[in-house]
Amino acid sequence: MKLILVRHGHVEGIAPPRFRGRKEVPLTDLGHRQAVATAARIAAEWKVDAVYTSPMGRSSDTARAIAGHYGLVPQTISELLDFDYGEWGWKSHEEVREGWRDLYDLWFSAPQLVRVPGGDTLQELALRGADALRLMLAAHRDQTVVAVGHDSVNRGLLLQLLDLPLSGYWRLEQYPCCINEIDIGQRVSVHRINEHGHLLGLDPPGNAEAER
Repeated sequence: MKLILVRHGHVEGIAPPRFRGRKEVPLTDLGHRQAVATAARIAAEWKVDAVYTSPMGRSSDTARAIAGHYGLVPQTISELLDFDYGEWGWKSHEEVREGWRDLYDLWFSAPQLVRVPGGDTLQELALRGADALRLMLAAHRDQTVVAVGHDSVNRGLLLQLLDLPLSGYWRLEQYPCCINEIDIGQRVSVHRINEHGHLLGLDPPGNAEAER
């Protein structure tokens, strides 16, 4: 299976950054334009057989723009749902730093050791991502699939596909509407990560690091 892994377009809360997670935040005007540009970029290179998306609106709207080029309807996979930030949800970094100083610092130094209060761990995120991959592989082993996720979801998937530990979470970046290309068969080949050259000419995508 060829997996074209995409992050959703720009939303409020990327810059200045907030812990968005499960909060429904619609695409901004920039986000919609990024989705259109990403759809055109994908259509120019690949014949896509299926489009999958997180249940969240910012991802499903991005997925619809891509699927429209192929006459497809995006299929929702709950396992692609964004990281659950629990009590940190929609708080600014200043608010989280003030309320959970030690845990906030640990999130950026050793995120694999953190359970966000009332929310997820990276291990849980990674397990959901692995389940999503298995679902797509079972249905599309020899086909090309687009999956539209979130910054955290994509990082978790890429770390697994690169056979890297969750401690490497912050080593990867995922710009809004970036493209990652991975071939998954007897072996895994990662051909591109965080490609966003197709967004040149649009407004800057803001802070690429979701919750930094």
